[in-house]
Amino acid sequence: MTQLLTDKTAIIYGGGGNIGGAVARTFAREGATVHLAGRTLESLERVAADIAAAGGRAEVAVVDATDEASVDAHADAIGRIDVSFNLAGREDAQGTPLAGMATERFMHALTLGPRSAFLTTRAAARHMVPRGSGVLLHLTSGSSRGTAPGMGNTGPTDAAVEALYRYHAAELGPSGIRVAGIHTAAVMGTLTRENIKATSGRDVDPDAVYEMVAGGTMLRRLPELEQIAETATFLASDRAGAITSGIVNATCGLVPG
Repeated sequence: MTQLLTDKTAIIYGGGGNIGGAVARTFAREGATVHLAGRTLESLERVAADIAAAGGRAEVAVVDATDEASVDAHADAIGRIDVSFNLAGREDAQGTPLAGMATERFMHALTLGPRSAFLTTRAAARHMVPRGSGVLLHLTSGSSRGTAPGMGNTGPTDAAVEALYRYHAAELGPSGIRVAGIHTAAVMGTLTRENIKATSGRDVDPDAVYEMVAGGTMLRRLPELEQIAETATFLASDRAGAITSGIVNATCGLVPG
């Protein structure tokens, strides 16, 4: 069976995370050489070991996606970049009404998210433009399209990041570079008490969150890691060659439209 990403080279920022790891494993299964970038070496190495055990190719590097020199040096060392996917964490703040949120807390994700998106896409574009091809992928929660109370700075941050990628699509399209995004939320297997508390300040059972969110989706279920990874793999492949600037709704109908 033909692999979707044969001979492709991909960078995944946040490659040691749940979604990043799932995407990396699927990219590698489909023939890509995967460069896992992130701030925690141990988690990156675990994903790389899984890929190697399955016969794939993966490299790891400690890279802070908000550090200009680190991002540029890593991209330059790789050279050929066919796919760049930024899944780096933004440390969103939720659970507090915007009118009651401290300025510093509101601005934190709004600084980290667009900054890492800008630095990583710029670094990739510098290598893609001369070759006349490449794919820039991004993932947000879809909160930019809704007004759910309690989502804090997630919606404004999603909106800022998505606007950046739309402009990339317009400016880089003539150079053969495609841009595609994914909306998803509450992906099964990604929530822990620790990350819920870090985001909202509340100690909540993840299963209760999953049940609540699933009840608000059209399909009455939640997206799974493998489904998001397969969606990203298709978007990164030549089979999605007519797709740019759009965002695929992979929320099981949580976000309408």
